[in-house]
Amino acid sequence: MDLLFHVSTAAGGRLLYPLILAARRTGCSIGAFFTHEGVLGLRDTDLTAVLGTAERAVVCEESWHRFCPGLVCPVEAGSQTNNSALMGEAARVVSL
Repeated sequence: MDLLFHVSTAAGGRLLYPLILAARRTGCSIGAFFTHEGVLGLRDTDLTAVLGTAERAVVCEESWHRFCPGLVCPVEAGSQTNNSALMGEAARVVSL
């Protein structure tokens, strides 16, 4: 994977959408990991739609339950272990 977006802030989701579109235009393969308040970005249906083009999009399950209780998670649920694995697979990491 060329780029991994590590989203940990509430504003990260708003920044992520145009970055994914730009990465797609350049042919970069991408992944995303959402943790802490970054999971709030996954409530944006435009963002979740474009994440369908990602190699992987994973949310920290603990953070999801903390910040979005009762909502259905739109991406793969995982843990910080998944985060570590994705970091190891990525050529570059962009932290939001």
